[in-house]
Amino acid sequence: DVLKNANLKCFGPSAAASKIEASKAWSKEFMTRHNIPTARWASFEDLEAACNHIDTAGYECLVVKASGLAAGKGVIVAENKDEAKDAVRSILADKKFGAAGETVVLEEKLVGEEFSVLSFCDGRHAICMPPAQDHKALKEGNTGPNTGGMGAYAPCPQVSLEIMEVIRNDIVQKTVDGMQADGCPYVGALYTGLMLTKEGPKVLEFNCRFGDPEAQVILPLLKSDLCNTMEACVDGTLAEHVPEWHEGRHAAAVVLASEGYPGSYPKGRVITGVEQAEKIDGVKVYQAGTTLTDGNLVTSGGRVLAVSASAQTLDAAIKLAYQGVDCVKFNGAIYRRDIGANASKA
Repeated sequence: DVLKNANLKCFGPSAAASKIEASKAWSKEFMTRHNIPTARWASFEDLEAACNHIDTAGYECLVVKASGLAAGKGVIVAENKDEAKDAVRSILADKKFGAAGETVVLEEKLVGEEFSVLSFCDGRHAICMPPAQDHKALKEGNTGPNTGGMGAYAPCPQVSLEIMEVIRNDIVQKTVDGMQADGCPYVGALYTGLMLTKEGPKVLEFNCRFGDPEAQVILPLLKSDLCNTMEACVDGTLAEHVPEWHEGRHAAAVVLASEGYPGSYPKGRVITGVEQAEKIDGVKVYQAGTTLTDGNLVTSGGRVLAVSASAQTLDAAIKLAYQGVDCVKFNGAIYRRDIGANASKA
């Protein structure tokens, strides 16, 4: 908003439009209002009322979300009702997520394949990027606590062209149309987290930005100029400047995190091998939780870096990414060894 008021072009949504991520309760109300497929839900500020709903919802009400922004960690998927109630108590009573948890959103636990579709939007039109699959659980086999993402690959063979058409028309374009109808047109990158259920794709969440680590596997597939597409979004001319994608290219990324993540973790551990990894043809290392101290590259965050690779097949891209991972060293580094395993089952 500040940049727009200063007559500077800005690829990204207004404060009003960014509510689609900033408030999960608002986002769910929006989806209900515009008939966008999503899990059944309810929101609460009262602890007792929330716990009662878990018992009486009439569906598996096991997904507990802090409504506000919680650095990608505000979602708890419970195994049973008692776990769900404990999660509600931790948010509403114990203030685990501070102000972000003043309201909790309780959702039906959906079953299916989870994936993401990012889209370029100009306020009226939306163009979907190739579908990607993130790996949110910390450990192999999708076990352990939820994280901001431990790796990704794109495109997803599980998502057919027919399913993408449904997502494009019944979810993404509907969302852009709804935002415009509500007086807050959406401009920028729209991240749609989805579950492919037996009833079809349903929205898990929206983010008002490129996803991480999805962007690290989607943008390497882009053939045309990213800046031109961003300018077309800002200018409202996306329909006349459709981005082009590389045919037959795949990408994979593996995140290296600090031991202890997503809880507390040490900082300042020396990182080596980044330059060696990037000497491998097709490999790029994206740094996140890093900084320079006394000339040394050291850890400064939970998710430290992502090793991304692109190739002509997904298997080749995954193999290259792990070759890059083998080059990068820091004390206590943790990463998943099964990134992309779901694709081989498709």
